[in-house]
Amino acid sequence: MYRYQDFILATTENLPGYRIIRVIGVVSGSVVMAKHLGRDILAALRNIVGGEVKEYTELLAQARNIAIERLVERAKSMGANAVIGLRFSTSAITSGAAEILAYGTAVVAEKEG
Repeated sequence: MYRYQDFILATTENLPGYRIIRVIGVVSGSVVMAKHLGRDILAALRNIVGGEVKEYTELLAQARNIAIERLVERAKSMGANAVIGLRFSTSAITSGAAEILAYGTAVVAEKEG
C-alpha cells in the first residue's frame, strides 16, 4: 500500500487496516511520451558500450508518475479515496513514442476500528 498525498494506491485487491465501503469502478490515467534527441544521442552511446540506458529509465519513470497523477485526479473526481488492483501497461505508439497506462479500481475505503 502506498500513500500518494492523501490518496491510497495499492496493487492488492484489499487494503490492510481498511474496509472498502464502496466500489466505484475502473479508473485509468495515461501519457504518451516521445524520445528526445539529446537523450537519444546519449542512449546511442550507451548502446555501444552496454549497460543501463539511464536516459530512458528516467523518461519512463517520469511517464509513470504522470500516469499516476492523472489516475488519482480521475479517481478523486469520481469520489474515490483509494485505487486497488493498480497495474501498469505500456505500448509503442510509433518508433519514437510510447504510452504508459496506469489503471485499477477506484474505491471508497475507511479505516477499521
